[in-house]
Order: sequence, then structure tokens, then C-alpha cells
Amino acid sequence: MKSIRILAAAALALGAAGSIQLLQPPALGQNLGGDNTLFSVDVDLVVLNIAVTDRRGHYITDLKPQDFRVLEDGIEQQLATFGAGNAAPVQVSSLGTRQVDRPDDEQPAPGEPEESLPVGDAFAGANVFILFDTSNFMYRSFVYAEDAIADFIRGLDQADSVALYGFSRNLTRHAGLTDDRLDAIKGLRRSVAGDETALYNSLLLTLRDAAKVSGRKVVIVFSNGPDTASTVGPDDVGAIAEDEGIPIYVISTKELNKDPISSNAFRRITARTGGRAYFAKTWQRQSEAFVNIREELASSYTLTYYPQPNPNRSWRNIEVSLVGGDNVQRYRIRTRNGYRPKL
Repeated sequence: MKSIRILAAAALALGAAGSIQLLQPPALGQNLGGDNTLFSVDVDLVVLNIAVTDRRGHYITDLKPQDFRVLEDGIEQQLATFGAGNAAPVQVSSLGTRQVDRPDDEQPAPGEPEESLPVGDAFAGANVFILFDTSNFMYRSFVYAEDAIADFIRGLDQADSVALYGFSRNLTRHAGLTDDRLDAIKGLRRSVAGDETALYNSLLLTLRDAAKVSGRKVVIVFSNGPDTASTVGPDDVGAIAEDEGIPIYVISTKELNKDPISSNAFRRITARTGGRAYFAKTWQRQSEAFVNIREELASSYTLTYYPQPNPNRSWRNIEVSLVGGDNVQRYRIRTRNGYRPKL
């Protein structure tokens, strides 16, 4: 049994970005043919980034695994890992009960809670991909935007990593994913103003990069829009982010908010991925948006689970709720609403 648990923990660490081979114990009553027989199955680890706030918008940061209930197409799911803020996630089994191998004389007494089982420091913090619009729509605010992004990078939690991309017609990777803040800011300062805006093309490429990375990841877009040169649409890009479990945050201006097509597209892709869209009236408010996002990264929860058997091969609806006490009425949850399983 100990070898099974070790292999399962290793599978968790390797599979956070997609499909893996998970070694699981056989069902009760199954003829094993030996104590060491293992059966391999293909499963996808579903990752949920969850923000919980009270009615005033203040983040709730003291929740535990057993406080959450996750339904997929109405089927209750068992959590695999649970992470709070930028701390390393812990491995759990069913709704907050972890699996631990220990001698019988060291087992906890009935009703005594188990200790947390860390999954690993490699999953601590967030992988933050910043996508900076350097098109001709940004001429007036280019320098101010650089300064705000630099301040945001400096203020990230020590456990976070950051990548800095710029775009106009084409995407430029100024700094790959790194925990070196100075390197990321140097990449930012290499940005130059461009011409047309291919936001959704660039966002698609950024999501592809983010999907290759294990652990928690988010994409933050700074753009005045509108998109004038992309060959893919916002809803197609939003669907990819939704399926990959990557929240998108967009910081824009009140000028774009006057454009119903672009502003509604920003609202759709952020809402469906569990992120947020900000339309700031002043430059100071744009800086405040970065502060709000940074706070959310440090205050949100990351839940993962392996889906229970489900014949549905198309869209699967996800419902996350809080259980116990008055939490259901007092707190609000923001996360993605579902995904399409990889076939």
C-alpha cells in the first residue's frame, strides 16, 4: 500500500498540467494475482483556482479542504490537492482527509484531524504570465504602463514566477518564466512600441506556453485594445483558457469600455475563466488594479481532483460551494464554470 501512495503522489506532481498515467489501487474484491499488481488508467487532473470573498469584496483566507464541495455534472468529486494562497498545496483524499502511511500505534484517535501532507515546493506560488500591449493604441500610456507593470512584478510573492511578453501585430517573449524579478523587469524595459493589435493571437500563444507549466498559473493582459489584426476570436481563446484552467485578468481603460464589442469580449473571457476585467478611469486606478490582482493571487485557493466516472465527453459543468455554518450565505465564490475533457 505504501508503494501505491508514493506512486500516486508522484503522479500528482507530474500531472498538474494535463493527462498522465495515474497508478491507482484496484477495486475491493478484485483478483490481484499478487500484492504488487498495479493498474494504469488515463485521467486528467482538473485544476480550479477559486477566489472567496465576503459581501464587501474582502478575501476569505482561512478556509480548509473540508469547507469546499465540488460537483461535476452533479457528481460529487474527491479532492486530490488543496492549496491556500502561495503556500505549497497539500495532498488530500476525500474532502480533506489525506492518505498517510504510518504504523498502527501512531494512527490518530477517532475524530482527531490528520496533519497536512505537503505535495512539494515546486507547486508553491503562481506562474504569472504578463501580456503587455505595445501597439499604437498604447502610445499615450506606454511609459506609465511599463512603470505599473514593473511595480507589480516587484510586489509579487517570493514564491511566484513571472514571464513578460509584449505584443502588437506579433508576440515577443521578452522574459521567460523566472523567479528573478530583475530579469523580468529588464525584459519589460526592452519593449518597444509597435503598430496593429493582434491581442487574441498573442493571448493564444501565451496560453500555449502557460499550459506547458505545472502548478498554478494565470495570465494578466494589459491592453487598450481593440484587436485589429488577430485571426482567432476571443471566445475561441477563452474556451482554451477555460479548458486548461488558466484564469485571465484584463486591465484596460474607460476608453475601451466605450467600445461594446471589445469590452464585452474582455468581460466574457475573464468571467468564464474565473478572472476579472478592470476598466480604469485614471492611471492611478490602473495601478490599483494590479494591486488587486496581486492580492487575489495571494488569497485564492487551488483545488484539484481526478474526475469520477462520467460518460459525458463534451462540456462538463462545475459547481463549487461552501459547506457548514453560514458560509453559503455569507461568502461568494468565483471560479470557472466547467471544461471540455481531453479526448
